[in-house]
Amino acid sequence: MKFSPLRPPAASLLLPLLLTATGLAAAEMRAGTATTDRPNIVLIYTDDLGYGDVGCYGATKVKTPHIDRLAREGRRFTDAHSASAACTPSRYALLTGEYPFRINNWGPIFGRIGLIIDPAKTTLASSLKRKDYATAVLGKWHLGFGTKTPDWNGELKPGPLELGFDYYFGIPTVNSHAPYVWVENHRVLGLDPADPLVFGGVPPTKLFPEKIIEAQAMSGAKAAHDLYQDEQLGTVLTRKAVAWIREKRGTPFFLYFATPQIHHPFTPHPRFQGTSECGRYGDFIHELDWMVGEILATLDELKLTDNTLVIFTSDNGGMLNEGGQEAWRAGHRLNGELLGYKFGAWEGGHRVPFIARWPGKIPADTTSDQLIANLDLLATFAAITGQPLGATAGPDSINLLPALTGRPAKPLREHLVLQPIAQKNVAIRSGHWVYISAQGDGGFGGVRGGPGSVAFSQRANSDITADGKIKPGAPPDQLYNLAADPMQSKNVVREHPEVAARLIALLQQHRTDPRTAPMP
Repeated sequence: MKFSPLRPPAASLLLPLLLTATGLAAAEMRAGTATTDRPNIVLIYTDDLGYGDVGCYGATKVKTPHIDRLAREGRRFTDAHSASAACTPSRYALLTGEYPFRINNWGPIFGRIGLIIDPAKTTLASSLKRKDYATAVLGKWHLGFGTKTPDWNGELKPGPLELGFDYYFGIPTVNSHAPYVWVENHRVLGLDPADPLVFGGVPPTKLFPEKIIEAQAMSGAKAAHDLYQDEQLGTVLTRKAVAWIREKRGTPFFLYFATPQIHHPFTPHPRFQGTSECGRYGDFIHELDWMVGEILATLDELKLTDNTLVIFTSDNGGMLNEGGQEAWRAGHRLNGELLGYKFGAWEGGHRVPFIARWPGKIPADTTSDQLIANLDLLATFAAITGQPLGATAGPDSINLLPALTGRPAKPLREHLVLQPIAQKNVAIRSGHWVYISAQGDGGFGGVRGGPGSVAFSQRANSDITADGKIKPGAPPDQLYNLAADPMQSKNVVREHPEVAARLIALLQQHRTDPRTAPMP
């Protein structure tokens, strides 16, 4: 499959305005090569990409040659997880190395919420800044701005720059919620003081007005809204990423590339529409793969590949919304054979693709079944750059470097807490056992999650009827042996009460930890 090279679509006159906003386009003309023994780090953090959404994890209805290239040239992990099955807490865990339930964050936040990360905390970016890395976050933020509530018509501060990033350009929440604007560093891009953003009303989104939620809608700011075009998100962000890498090529850099792809609404650029075998869901995956390919090609061109660690992963599992259901009916399995979807405690909600490439350090074309989590990147990056974490930094993060570069004889991580959006369904993993503290998955209702999604997906689970109901007399909690039953088809909590008791005690330790906000 061949896609168009990176270029502004002929129909758009807005991309040059965006690209010249900071002068990054001019950086493409600069020369020079990196001369450092500290690796560059590119972290590609995708949105709602499920375990089965790419070729190297079994997808057949989409083509992902660039992501698959990373797997061939690096290591693919088969038991990697996000600490949360939802977007905001997942990103909190990623950047801080701390479970999001410790601050009582369980679900996504939107336009009226301040920054949920304390600027005093060590983050991926602030840790690398201590080693003189240039740092940038491009794409979806979704962690709030300001001390209590964002000032959308003024300075969005504190924000990414107060957490160790030198530069931020992206969308403030998700591409399905207002405000539909670009934010650069501390301000909305293109904002006219005479035409401010105002909560209420209907903003001028061009393609998918049904995505507007009235309670979150923001009107006004026509110039700022005009710069934001749904189908251009991937192209704009990729051009930004390429230009930033070119600009920083002479110094060690950390790029956190947080793509809106493949969160709904599925709005791939027209050149990707109709290219997959499973509707716009698959087309959006094709655009994501192209974005990855442009970054890899840039590293190749600048001769930075050998000195760059690239990590590709997702914030949570695939979502069985309308587009996901269309893709499933076409034969695409969003989360492979795993049970469950985004927001839920079953494996499909939080087990995600995770690929790491670092030529000469990470063996090529290898796989690992080590239990790992997005939490662990803080300690891992600190180890790579030779710096100890402070006593309070990354309290739940472990160093994955041995699993990236070698073959540890024992598991690096003894257990892992996994949170859905429903607090009563919190899960804990220990070895091949996973315990869930309530019935169902604690995620979406209807066919999008829980028992309804089991029926829709034609999966088998011993607690659930064929028409998607909890069986009478089913246990009040769940235990699965993932070594024997990776699809979580049989709840064995009654057969192994001693295992359940051990995991309940582990979970209780987290509930009573003084660092943890109250949990039920």
